[in-house]
Amino acid sequence: MTYIIIITIILIILVYYMIIGMETFGTEPKGKRLERMKQSRLYKNEQFHNLSHTPSLAEGYSMTKVLYDFFIAKKDPLLKPLKNIPAIHTDLKTLPREEDVFIWMGHSSYYIQTDGVSFLIDPVLSSYGSPFKFFNKAFTGSDIFKPEDIPAIDYLIITHDHFDHLDYPTVKAIRERVGKVILPLGVGAHFEKWNYRENQLIEDEWGGTSDLKNNIKITFTPARHFSGRKMKRNNTLWTSYVLETPTKKIFLGGDSGYDSHFKMIGEKYGPFDYAIIENGQYNAAWKYIHALPEEVIQASIDVNARNIIPVHSSKFALALHAWNEPLKKVTSLGKEKNLNILTPMIGEKVDLNTSENRFRAWWED
Repeated sequence: MTYIIIITIILIILVYYMIIGMETFGTEPKGKRLERMKQSRLYKNEQFHNLSHTPSLAEGYSMTKVLYDFFIAKKDPLLKPLKNIPAIHTDLKTLPREEDVFIWMGHSSYYIQTDGVSFLIDPVLSSYGSPFKFFNKAFTGSDIFKPEDIPAIDYLIITHDHFDHLDYPTVKAIRERVGKVILPLGVGAHFEKWNYRENQLIEDEWGGTSDLKNNIKITFTPARHFSGRKMKRNNTLWTSYVLETPTKKIFLGGDSGYDSHFKMIGEKYGPFDYAIIENGQYNAAWKYIHALPEEVIQASIDVNARNIIPVHSSKFALALHAWNEPLKKVTSLGKEKNLNILTPMIGEKVDLNTSENRFRAWWED
């Protein structure tokens, strides 16, 4: 019996290392990248930290309760949509270069073209948002965009290395069509393992800035979240961004719980023409790392945004709320505060040069 137990343990360890050795998991920062990380004021005790203390679970919640709710308790019947998600397959390859547009691709993936420059943010164009094809599958109809739909792009932007934001099959497939990659400190280790060139990477921490094409500037700004693709957390940084062009300012929110950094960003860099804010896959148990709808509204006010585009919903079921609850709540709360909340369907164009964008409540269909 002792030998059987020992053999079983060895097999489990071998299987574990075989799995985490898969390309999709990327690699740990090391060498000069790790040395640079150690010089960061955000990096202490071998991990990055938020500006404020950020527990994994909110007060009054335990991991036992969270696991019970996810795996045993009765689920909301609308956790997943009963019909196909409505979507429009806009052909990105034929968009006129002079057209300034935002196109949402579901969850936190979106395409921006402005001032003659193209940006692709957190593209997860697989039919699953995890390291395995059988887990966290996309809702039917929400995954109409594939890697082959992506044209040559000037900048690929990554906010952090979680699987629902950094998808190995996608970034591998589009590698030859990517100019530069903008990403937070440490995440470049994954990209170099996946055969991106070191000189392709614009890798920095909060406060860092980079001048891009056509007099566009991007600034790395704080977010309240965490990172990790393996067992170890926070060995790479997470970020939001401020994108300043000659004609507009855009806030790219990334995943974030609510905190004072939104007001700081608004005061220092605002007002913004557009704020793309994560709204969805929230739970009161992890409110410190994913903002609740009412906090999304306050964050939008804090950054001083004229137009708000909520993302991080309508493709994957990562939380326990109804699939369409995020859009219902954020539009209702936004109306109370007289905010201009833009809610395009997946693939529907948002004209970045007009205040006349209007979209129907497609999630009510």
